[in-house]
Amino acid sequence: MTSGPSGHSERSGIAAAGNWIIDHVKEIDVYPSQDALANILAQSKGNGGAPYNLLKDLARLNLGLSLEGVGLVGTDDDGQFIIRDCQAHGIDTRFLVATKDAPTSYTDVMAVRSSGRRTFFHQRGANSLLCPDHFDFSQLKAQHLHLGYLLLLDCLDQPDGEYGTASARVLAEAKRAGMSTSIDVVSEDSERFRDMVLPCLKYADVVFMNEFELARTSGIRLADASDIRLLKAGELLMEDMPGALVVHTPERVFAFIDEHRYEHGSVRMPAEQVVGAVGAGDAFAAGYLVGFLRGLDVQECLRFGVCVAASSLTQPDCSSGIQCLDCCLELGKRHGYT
Repeated sequence: MTSGPSGHSERSGIAAAGNWIIDHVKEIDVYPSQDALANILAQSKGNGGAPYNLLKDLARLNLGLSLEGVGLVGTDDDGQFIIRDCQAHGIDTRFLVATKDAPTSYTDVMAVRSSGRRTFFHQRGANSLLCPDHFDFSQLKAQHLHLGYLLLLDCLDQPDGEYGTASARVLAEAKRAGMSTSIDVVSEDSERFRDMVLPCLKYADVVFMNEFELARTSGIRLADASDIRLLKAGELLMEDMPGALVVHTPERVFAFIDEHRYEHGSVRMPAEQVVGAVGAGDAFAAGYLVGFLRGLDVQECLRFGVCVAASSLTQPDCSSGIQCLDCCLELGKRHGYT
């Protein structure tokens, strides 16, 4: 089965909207218990948030895609850093607006060096003010809109009498403008998933989730990523979806489309090459969407996704490990898949 969009022929490329974040990444030796100490082994500053990560990853894949950013940043140094960084990577920043009403969002990311596991401490900042009025689909040129992260966009997560949520309204307007759409979700430890995510499913061509987000959205508890109930949870959500549900776990990825299920193993990256997993989910989404926009079959989209995600693991930040697409695909050929 192929997965590509139908879209209007005059549109091209990808627009990404939502959370624009500066990640302050700290590699630590161990995640401490309350009141205990951990050692910071290294630290760096880089991009974070679904649109920022996705667009920068796509730029580094070196495919010549038209890339547009939509969102809000502050008028502070972090906001200027984001705009300059995007422009340096060929990302159109016309719809990336600087506001004086809130600071640029940032996240302190604590990444355990030995395992790659990470924990996030987040300042919501300017992203909380993004609303449907900031989207002008008559001016955007892209054929695809990626929106994330749901549950971390205060205004867009608000109820909407017609569509369910403001995010769902944005997706519906994008569809009317002839764009295909995708969404991503944040791993928030809350019970808000069904209220925030379910209204968006009918307007999304691709929905990206990890196993935690799938469990919270479906209402089916999962012990871990290997829990066989993951398949039941995916099939349950598909009942409300016209598009594809794509679930990424550390070992395998799944795509649920209509009554069909597809699977692909992750790249068997040597342990000594894995530096950090921050941004791996967005890297997977970038790879998958490349295949999706090319109209490739679902298995190829999944392969693209796991290979780009594997490339991201080689650096502690979100995007600096991403190489050209052929280089990413070579990782799968060289190391094989789980």
